[in-house]
Amino acid sequence: MRRRIYALSGLKNKKRHPSDNFAVSYPERMRQCKGWSAVLLVLLGLGAVAQKLPTRDEGLFQMQIRDKTLFHDSSVIPDGAEISGYLFRDTPKRYYFVVEEDNTPLSVTVTPCDAPLEWKLTLQELPEEASGEGSGEPEPLDQQKQQVTVDEGTELFTYKGNDVESYVATSTPSGLYQLELLSTEKDSNFKVYATTTPESDQPYPELPYDPRVDVTALGRTTVTLAWKPTPTGSLMGQPVQYCVVINKEHNFKSMCAAEAKISNDDAFMLAPKPGRDFSPFDFMHFGFVPSDNGFGKDRGLTSNKISRAYTAKPKASDIQKVCIGNKNIFTVSELKPDTQYYFDVFAVNSATNTSTAYVGTFARTKEEARQKTVELKDGKVSDVFIKRKGSKFLRFAPVSSHQRVTLFVHTCLDAVQVQVRRDGKLLLSQNVEGVRQFQLRGKPKAKYLIRLRGSRKGASTLKVLATTRPSSKQPFPSLPEDTRIKAFDKLRTCSSVTVAWLGTQDRNKYCIYRKEVADNYGEEQRRREQNQCAGPETRRKSEKVLCKYFHSPNLQKAVTTETITGLEPGKTYLLDVYVVGHSGHSVKYQSKLVKTRKYC
Repeated sequence: MRRRIYALSGLKNKKRHPSDNFAVSYPERMRQCKGWSAVLLVLLGLGAVAQKLPTRDEGLFQMQIRDKTLFHDSSVIPDGAEISGYLFRDTPKRYYFVVEEDNTPLSVTVTPCDAPLEWKLTLQELPEEASGEGSGEPEPLDQQKQQVTVDEGTELFTYKGNDVESYVATSTPSGLYQLELLSTEKDSNFKVYATTTPESDQPYPELPYDPRVDVTALGRTTVTLAWKPTPTGSLMGQPVQYCVVINKEHNFKSMCAAEAKISNDDAFMLAPKPGRDFSPFDFMHFGFVPSDNGFGKDRGLTSNKISRAYTAKPKASDIQKVCIGNKNIFTVSELKPDTQYYFDVFAVNSATNTSTAYVGTFARTKEEARQKTVELKDGKVSDVFIKRKGSKFLRFAPVSSHQRVTLFVHTCLDAVQVQVRRDGKLLLSQNVEGVRQFQLRGKPKAKYLIRLRGSRKGASTLKVLATTRPSSKQPFPSLPEDTRIKAFDKLRTCSSVTVAWLGTQDRNKYCIYRKEVADNYGEEQRRREQNQCAGPETRRKSEKVLCKYFHSPNLQKAVTTETITGLEPGKTYLLDVYVVGHSGHSVKYQSKLVKTRKYC
């Protein structure tokens, strides 16, 4: 049969809540009672007249302990259930409970969450008789409190730190037990579990004989963990699951410490500061909608100001918690190469939500494979292939002295990220899609390292050219800053469209092609189907409109127009303009969708 622990809080606290009621009135028969019963009633009378001794309705007890809000930061420690509490910094909190019978086993477990705690357990002897002279008048409050506060009691156990620590005794005397907790670093959460039947209770999952977490496989972005299963699940048949916590800072000694790090709001309800009035935000924070009764106006606040002042800001976190059921092997993926991570495993009792920490481990992921650096030759085009989410390194070391370097990057499929360093100094870092030309300031005997990072969508192919030669001798044709094709809507007819594009001061060859497409043909489909590096030689002869040479000494006038005829009414066409360089390398302008008029 389970013995009861009767818990009282605040008997020795210096601060009292204004709502506390210390009115005491006892019937005549109470002043004549002897022994423990009278003492318990005197002690509980400090709280309120109608307060009853805790009783043990097992069905009700099991229902209540499943409701975590019932015991949130509660003063009552139910026998055999874990409760959560909150400490303000440098403000001690005390719990009192009475053990009725001598030779009673006792176990008290304290779990720090946010910060190290100082806690101690003391035993105070209770008087054999309740006081009272039969006058019918209640004793002064100071005399009642003096019965339990005059003696500091016998210190049974003390601890200071952030480990999960327990006091266990196979036989304890009857008396008043006081648990005092203190956080000196910061406001902190904690958990307390107490029982008078530790030999039969199984509050926390039991660890195996080897409680270590082992790293069984290590890669650049993955780590595989394994641990021995808890006997609580395999032998005792209790519902147990495992949760894995990954972070870059340190190992955690308890689940609540990890949850507090992940999100204070998610792990615990934030306690209001002492003396702080509730505002409409407090009710919104706890899930209530503020009413339109002027509550906010009394404080000079409006609903708009409140929402702006307390808007939650998303923040990236380097800590993750993953619960994986009853498997005892888990592979952590999507890690960063050459990075140290800490791994913790917790066995969680699904029925009571209590947990036990395995001995955590740490590991550093492998470095990225050193890639071979491709040497670029001055004025030569290099074809580069990059795997999905991969990267390539290119090196350019001009032989002769130079004042500037021209870098061409022509992406054929998806966009790539381009980084250029000169002798270790970062010169540029940009995402490139299509064709881009960069002018880099030169330096005698300088060496250039180009890093190309691929897309997350898929593999990337591109052409790269680095040169110190003048533009007239470059294999790539010169390009304007804007490579779009403009269509004139007012000049559209049922059989023709008129378009224009920009040129440069260099005389280049331009070829224009057309292709009829479906009405629902969109930009996303165009990008998936077309290789931007494919030249006019890949097009059908029937799609060719014309080729012509064009340039202008004045860049302000370097624009040309062309009317494409022979089209069908109400049809959609994809237009492409290719500019061809002296060595035959071509670059395609951005494609343009046009549609002829249906009725003319």
